[in-house]
Amino acid sequence: MVSQPKWSTPNRKAHLVQLFLRSGGFCVFGHKDCTIPSHHYEPFTDSLIKDWQVDDREVARLDWQAERQAIHSLGETRLPIRGRFNNISRDIWGGSQPLFYLESLGMNGLTCKPFAKVKLSSSYLRLYVDLGDSLRKVSKNMKRKAIRYGKPLPKSQSEAIAERVSKAVRDYLAH
Repeated sequence: MVSQPKWSTPNRKAHLVQLFLRSGGFCVFGHKDCTIPSHHYEPFTDSLIKDWQVDDREVARLDWQAERQAIHSLGETRLPIRGRFNNISRDIWGGSQPLFYLESLGMNGLTCKPFAKVKLSSSYLRLYVDLGDSLRKVSKNMKRKAIRYGKPLPKSQSEAIAERVSKAVRDYLAH
């Protein structure tokens, strides 16, 4: 099966046939004994086909641009935006962010109790949260690996730490 060129639509084919029938294969503008080569049927149709190809490329580019804009837009009107986000985008992004980031675990040298270094999201502020007895069930070796190398703790202890830290962060933000 032979594939048709993209420019070859039924309307364009019909236009070429009408042009041939009207000109008889000679001058498409109806001049008798025309000596201008670009007026003859073959060169004229070649330039016409090239124009159609350019038009098709432009339509495809505009379609792609509109599709790209539709994919990447939030459906908002374009108002002057100050900063990185507008109000809706800021709310969506802020709602998906955690309240804090656990940066590291450590041991207090004075009290020999574990603590967590926590960074508040969207802030430069760091809190040091006392973990109390939340690591009591973890072996000394496991604590050292967690503190030195950032190895994960057992799930029950990591949940206890996250709960204790989130309570401390909420208390801090409430005051």
